[in-house]
Amino acid sequence: MKLRCAILDDYQNAALHSADWSTISEQVEVQVFQQHFDQEDELVSAIEDYDIIVAMRERTPFKASLFARLPRLKLLITTGMRNASIDLAAAASHGVVVSGTSGSGDPTTELTWALILGLARHIVPEHNAIQSNGPWQSTLGMDLQGKKLGLLGLGKLGSRVARIGQAFGMDVTAWSQNLTKARAEEVGVSYSASKEELLESSDIVSIHLVLCERTRGLLGAKELKLMRPTSYLINTSRAPIVDQAALVEALQNKRIAGAGLDVFEVEPLPKDDVFRRLPNVLTTPHLGYVSQGNYQTFYRDAVENIEAFLSGSPIRILL
Repeated sequence: MKLRCAILDDYQNAALHSADWSTISEQVEVQVFQQHFDQEDELVSAIEDYDIIVAMRERTPFKASLFARLPRLKLLITTGMRNASIDLAAAASHGVVVSGTSGSGDPTTELTWALILGLARHIVPEHNAIQSNGPWQSTLGMDLQGKKLGLLGLGKLGSRVARIGQAFGMDVTAWSQNLTKARAEEVGVSYSASKEELLESSDIVSIHLVLCERTRGLLGAKELKLMRPTSYLINTSRAPIVDQAALVEALQNKRIAGAGLDVFEVEPLPKDDVFRRLPNVLTTPHLGYVSQGNYQTFYRDAVENIEAFLSGSPIRILL
């Protein structure tokens, strides 16, 4: 009897086209779910008869209550090697192996710059004006040359973003709780002695931190008030790093010029969410990791993980 595998949240219906699943077809029956299940009862009803589940990033949380309702589940695969929405202790207590996949941060770097450029040059309103026979040229774009780019986080992603900022002729500075002056100099950027100093001096602030207890709420009302009224905030990391109510207030009252947001506290974003209506916000639906190359890597590794599990030697296990 074949095992059953469910691929969750495949919004673009891309999973089966992104890898060769034929290598496991004799042993595993694969089913794709394009729709997102918001409610646990609905999700359980759809996947309770599956032995293997492939989850896309953090689109569907796997909490202890969910594992308790999936007695057949033996292998859970998440794309990427980190997933804060999976209760690994609960998985272990229910005998579920959790495996990850490799992936690239380059698509997120590229999207970060798409948001920066889109805001700086008012791409969307100018495009919409052309489409609607509106005014020909109605905005003045921000020059990036000579402006200061402040990076909250200078890891792999932050370093990549820094190099592109330098290519535009920007003055790049960085801060994080663990960043040292030596590390900043190694990347070729200036070191901000404090978060406050970075916020006060930057024309564009871009977040590249992992969400954890230390970074949750890192930017609140007090911090946002330090930013310049002409500055932009970019977040392609995780929404809770910024106090969302404080961000809405800052945007509505034009305490900052605008924000480029790829991440939200609830995803998909509710239809009545205020971020859908703010005119000084450029939004994308968590596209940072969503690229052809990344999907090919994610699902290729997922197939390899299933093959290894079937052979009795699971790989890429998350601990």
